[in-house]
Amino acid sequence: MRPKPSRRTAWLTHGATAFVALMVGVGIGGGEGSGGTDGSAAPAPAVTVTKTASSGGGNSEPAATVTEKVTVTPKPAEKAGPATSVEGDGQYLVGEDMRAGTYRTAGPDTSGFVDNCYWARTKDASGEFEAIIANDNLQGQGRVTVNKGEYFETNGCQKWTKVG
Repeated sequence: MRPKPSRRTAWLTHGATAFVALMVGVGIGGGEGSGGTDGSAAPAPAVTVTKTASSGGGNSEPAATVTEKVTVTPKPAEKAGPATSVEGDGQYLVGEDMRAGTYRTAGPDTSGFVDNCYWARTKDASGEFEAIIANDNLQGQGRVTVNKGEYFETNGCQKWTKVG
């Protein structure tokens, strides 16, 4: 008969086993986010549902077990692409940096010195006056519709969010 291990030895053994299991789990779970993805959906998970039929009365026979396979199809993930909102001052290429469409802002970003929200749609990124298609200075909320291939410039505005 083997002598019973001390409590300290038992704790160390169990603790080491738990630590190794944790590290293996982290290694397996950490690998999912790394590497490239091809955008294809993973196969649909199969769900097994087990139903136990009740026996009609005082019957001593065991109840029948019915197994039914149900396939659950996950919703397709939204395709990656240009953003549907822009935040911060800058110049954004429509179709590459942001999606084409109508965007809305709540107005000027009041955390600055001047409460003024400027936006411009331009033909190119030159910064020249002749490149401006349309622009405005907003004191309140506003909307703008941008088209693919244009540049959208914003300065001093709150977040622009796509609404259409």
